[in-house]
Amino acid sequence: MKDHDAEGEDPTHWPERFDTSRWGLIAAYDGDRRVGGAVIAFQSAEVWMLEGRADLAALWDLRVLPQVRSMGIGSQLFHVVEDWARARGCGELKIETQNINVPANHFYGRMGCTLGGINRFAYPARPHEAQLLWFKDL
Repeated sequence: MKDHDAEGEDPTHWPERFDTSRWGLIAAYDGDRRVGGAVIAFQSAEVWMLEGRADLAALWDLRVLPQVRSMGIGSQLFHVVEDWARARGCGELKIETQNINVPANHFYGRMGCTLGGINRFAYPARPHEAQLLWFKDL
């Protein structure tokens, strides 16, 4: 498991680093309680994962509360992300994970994503972590 928030990468800091004006935000609720969400990076020049392409979206973040995992919420969020990206003319979705985030890697494989890149040296301060890039044709 990986906790980006604990490393100072929580969502409140994203607008300071990126143009989030065209990003998508999807939320999942159980009644009035928010149980999950997803963020899609789109047309944001400073996001290297987007490669400057207008037809590529990056699944920037997907979270589901631990107590409601394995109930299909993550899958539903992922499908809504796909629809959101397609509606904006994207033909591909890109996702970054790490080798130490085993549950996420299993999830993206189940969602039909293809592991298309491994960078063992992406995180110099964390030599035990490798960057994994997943792709999904839309």
